[in-house]
Amino acid sequence: DVYKRQVHALAAGQITLSRTLASTRPGTYGLTGPGVHAVVGPVIEGAQSPAACVVRRLERVVRGRLEPGLRLRLTPQVHVGDPLEALGLDHADVDVPGELGTLPAWFVPGARETWVITAHGLGTTREHPMVVMPFLHGQRFPVLDLAYRGDSGAPRQPDGIGRLGDTEWRDVDAAIRFAVRYGARDVILHGFSTGATMALRAATGSALRHRVSGIVLDSPVLD
Repeated sequence: DVYKRQVHALAAGQITLSRTLASTRPGTYGLTGPGVHAVVGPVIEGAQSPAACVVRRLERVVRGRLEPGLRLRLTPQVHVGDPLEALGLDHADVDVPGELGTLPAWFVPGARETWVITAHGLGTTREHPMVVMPFLHGQRFPVLDLAYRGDSGAPRQPDGIGRLGDTEWRDVDAAIRFAVRYGARDVILHGFSTGATMALRAATGSALRHRVSGIVLDSPVLD
């Protein structure tokens, strides 16, 4: 798999990976593979490594065991588990009625009447938006973190083909209706990648678009 990076070496608080465009990007990422999930931080500038490698800060190993020779994938999905397990945030498991059936979601309560509805990106799950949950919770926003069609526990597209938000946006529309039904005065849509395109489509196409007070689009698929 050309998208996987080999683990070349491990040291205290450091991990050496194959050098690629992805493995040299700034930021914090998940490093995942069968039975393994770790979190890596920024590139350590000046660290000694072979020319074909890069050294990053190793933040923590969440599951499994890291060993040299493993081939793992970098992902923006930093956290695994649910909000309580991963972040210590109390939440409720809720069911959002959708066009194709029930959509599971996590609801993290907050004091405000404006809810934030999150939609994850391509190749991730509803665990992905947990990267912004501590900030949103700190700002007292209720958060509805949605699993949409094609996700584990959610209905599949009738033909099994994902459309990068072109039909999936209607699941965000269902989440808006759910939020309004249960007390939201208005909503902010926060989407990543395909989820960002879904948020944009919902903000322009939903019958409740007048309830959308803001959108946050992280890497939207626009064309």
